[in-house]
Amino acid sequence: MTRKKRTEPGGAGGGGRTADAAARKAADEERRGLLHEMLRIRRFEERCVELYSAAEIRGFMHLYIGEEAVAAGVMPALGPEDAVVTTYREHGHALARGIPAEAVMAEMFGRTTGCSRGRGGSMHLFDAATRFYGGNAIVAGGLPLAVGLALADRMRGADRVTACFLGDGAAAEGEFHECLNLAALWRLPVLFVCENNRYAMGTALAREHAETDLALRASSYGLVSWAVDGMDVLAVSAAARRAAESVRWGGGPHFLEMRTYRYRAHSMYDPDRYRGKAEIEEWKRHDPIDALAARMRADGELGGDDLTAMDREIAAEIDGAVRAAREAPLEPVADLTRFVYSEKAVRR
Repeated sequence: MTRKKRTEPGGAGGGGRTADAAARKAADEERRGLLHEMLRIRRFEERCVELYSAAEIRGFMHLYIGEEAVAAGVMPALGPEDAVVTTYREHGHALARGIPAEAVMAEMFGRTTGCSRGRGGSMHLFDAATRFYGGNAIVAGGLPLAVGLALADRMRGADRVTACFLGDGAAAEGEFHECLNLAALWRLPVLFVCENNRYAMGTALAREHAETDLALRASSYGLVSWAVDGMDVLAVSAAARRAAESVRWGGGPHFLEMRTYRYRAHSMYDPDRYRGKAEIEEWKRHDPIDALAARMRADGELGGDDLTAMDREIAAEIDGAVRAAREAPLEPVADLTRFVYSEKAVRR
């Protein structure tokens, strides 16, 4: 009796093994990409701290250090046709969305080559090419914009998602309740991503909210909602993909509560007296960059010098962005009133 040759799942002969190898390679590349993006955001912001301390960057600045897993994990779940609305702690979102580091850094310096022509600075990054609609300085101010963008997409029949990033402090604002209610009532394609760093501007969550489970609160309006470990970029990535696809194909608005933590104060002006140093150090033990790097090393995906090489590559990119920002021109005083009104509207 002649035995039939055993075939692997996915095809005859070694087809299954080939598919498995391809899947492993794709997973490795995805992890490396996530690690690179988180490290890139971290190093960009650390450099901004140096430049701010040297008075090369002025105004307000809110750092994302510690929260990198959220931006890095969510953005790959979105397509180029999707929209992003975010808060004033948005440097990481902008970089992960694809706005060049040079354009972001130039905006920090207030130069005309910045993504907002130097008019917005740290808190008001904007880029039409990537459908990045802020950087909004008012707490919860981005939620109505996101609902409006999603309503427009629904009326046009577009298969788009609007990702709306908000902080836990936004849950205390009227816009939060109004916008979640309308999004659910009209089944709008919005993915609300709440970056719950537990302190809003400087008040502990439990001192501000009777119900601290923000995902549960969102579900009371009829949104599909769940909490995610915001310090685990792989968990963030998986949740964002699942939610974005459901929103895109008619599942209605979704709400992800990313439970994360910022290591730095609310802003560069904040003395950070509302929490203890021991608490911050405890959270650093769950650092998203360190955690993914350790997991990749354990799985043989990251060699001894790989992280150092990645760091050098990122440092070169940021050095170039700083040089370009320093050399870029400031906007002339003659253009002070430009863009107050649409230039197309005033032409005869």
